[in-house]
Amino acid sequence: MRRVSYRAEDNLRVWRSSSPRIGARVMVDPSAVVLGDIALGDDVSIWGNCSIRADMHRISIGEGTNIQDNSVLHITHAGRFNPDGFPLVIGERVTVGHRAVLHGCTLGDRVLVGMGAIVMDGAIVEDEVMIAGGALVTPGKRLESGWLYGGSPAKPMREISASERAFLGYSAENYIRLKQEYLDDSQG
Repeated sequence: MRRVSYRAEDNLRVWRSSSPRIGARVMVDPSAVVLGDIALGDDVSIWGNCSIRADMHRISIGEGTNIQDNSVLHITHAGRFNPDGFPLVIGERVTVGHRAVLHGCTLGDRVLVGMGAIVMDGAIVEDEVMIAGGALVTPGKRLESGWLYGGSPAKPMREISASERAFLGYSAENYIRLKQEYLDDSQG
């Protein structure tokens, strides 16, 4: 059997004149689509079957962030109903769980987006927020730092504990280590 390549360069797609830009030590699973005006910071990992499409606005994914399997990331285009549109901006050391949908929103640093959660257009998620699996963050909502949000629509459930705050960094670091193992194994 041949080894699978997880080098990001092998899996990036140009859209018109926009090409993805990648930092150092980035891993993109061969089944993922990374298209258009996208900036990936150092140590970012994009896992299986993700769709990241920046065709009508830009996407920025910060250093050490992981986007887990089957997640969909897109933007909000500029148009008659939204003259400026919304880019998708994801901070550093963010963990985006399996099958999450992020659409034209802004996430701060050290955020955890639970599996199957949806964060919609114009929403702003401050630093150190946990979004429960299956939550729906409605358009334009602001999630305050230090809280766990859940439900549909998402509402503040409780403040996160010191242990949970520490977990936010741990989760990102764990995925940085894991993606490096994938990169190293595919070189061998």
